[in-house]
Amino acid sequence: MGGPYLSEDEVSAARAREIIAAGEAWLLDVREPQEWDEVRSPDAHLIPLSQLQDRQDELPEDQQILVICHSGGRSRMVTDALLRADFPAANVAGGMIAWESTGAPVERGAGPSGTVS
Repeated sequence: MGGPYLSEDEVSAARAREIIAAGEAWLLDVREPQEWDEVRSPDAHLIPLSQLQDRQDELPEDQQILVICHSGGRSRMVTDALLRADFPAANVAGGMIAWESTGAPVERGAGPSGTVS
């Protein structure tokens, strides 16, 4: 795998926004589809926690992965698992709650599963 990657395994929502805006990370949303439909980052890729093992081949191996959920608990578990599997991953502390509190752009309403462009 290439680099450069973050040295920390958790970042603030504000820092995550900066990294994503710079094109230096891939945002993985591990929430369930109904949560995704309520609110999501326009930069996120949806792979629910319950599907992650079967869809692991969709993850980039050569890019920093930032993992987000509702409040940070599920994404912490996923981040730990990805790090054990040698993926460059970091948890977005506070999840979508923190993401929205930074004033980051979000989309609401039913949207396509996967990447929103």
